[in-house]
Amino acid sequence: MSKRIVSALQIGSSPEGTTATIEKILSYESQIKESGTSLVVIPEATVGGYPIGSNFGAYVGYRTPRGRGDFKRYFKQSIKIGNDPECKEIKTLEGLSKRTGASLVVGCIERDSYTLYCTMVFIDPQLGYIGKHRKLQPTASERLIWGQGDGSTLTVVDSKVGKLGGAICWENTLPLLRHSMYAKGVQVWCAPTVEDMPMWETIMKNIAFEGRLFVVSAVQYVPSATEMGYGVPIEGSDNERILPGLESSDEPCLKGGSIIVDPFGKVLAGPLRGQEGLLVANIDLDLIIEGKYDLDVVGHYSRGDVFQLTVNEKSTDIHFV
Repeated sequence: MSKRIVSALQIGSSPEGTTATIEKILSYESQIKESGTSLVVIPEATVGGYPIGSNFGAYVGYRTPRGRGDFKRYFKQSIKIGNDPECKEIKTLEGLSKRTGASLVVGCIERDSYTLYCTMVFIDPQLGYIGKHRKLQPTASERLIWGQGDGSTLTVVDSKVGKLGGAICWENTLPLLRHSMYAKGVQVWCAPTVEDMPMWETIMKNIAFEGRLFVVSAVQYVPSATEMGYGVPIEGSDNERILPGLESSDEPCLKGGSIIVDPFGKVLAGPLRGQEGLLVANIDLDLIIEGKYDLDVVGHYSRGDVFQLTVNEKSTDIHFV
């Protein structure tokens, strides 16, 4: 049977921290069950938080004590990822996956020793945690707080909806990363993000069309910078904050824009903006076959005799004992 139901859960991190965010995800359990979805994609950095507008006290040549304190608080909201019993948040998400029968792809801030990574976690209803992908290239100031992933987590997993893989936020714009994942046979491309610009829809449609696959992109929705404590403090106020480019502190901090696209670039659901919610669409994997008929960028359309891509999938992690 080639037909499936997939979904993007458009939510934002809770201002009360990681424990409250996990509870927020769990609150959608009934809706996930009722939808009949076999896949739920949850936005980038939902578990752990995306500190939009924060600078962590970093300037060329020095860092401030306040910025170090900001990083300490952020670090303490991150989670460990793996099959270890210590990974309690992962265990909780495994329970949700098992009870709903849906595979989960979850954006998390991962703690490995004292380094943080922006990570996407794959959870199977029967097998539990089955893999992760660490963001290869953090964008701009993200490099201040996150380490770089390596080729060892260019992860593709099997699921009830087909082969799952993908990329996080702006690393979706890396052509060679996309090509390497297409070559692994990805059928449903998962793109957790916080990017809410209108151009994001175009990027997702391009990946779907180029790779001849389905795309499920989940975007965070955060009502205001004030609620999250993000952004630059407003002069004369201890609590009010505003993000550069916003006209008021009450304007949505992240507007959402979750979207589901088919292999011909047709939007099946979304973009969902201005609210939380579960975005759902029916997909038919046989449409991939129809699409590959005239465009298979890692097959008959690749010109492998001219172009070749070498990918280093070895881990570059170094742990001293």
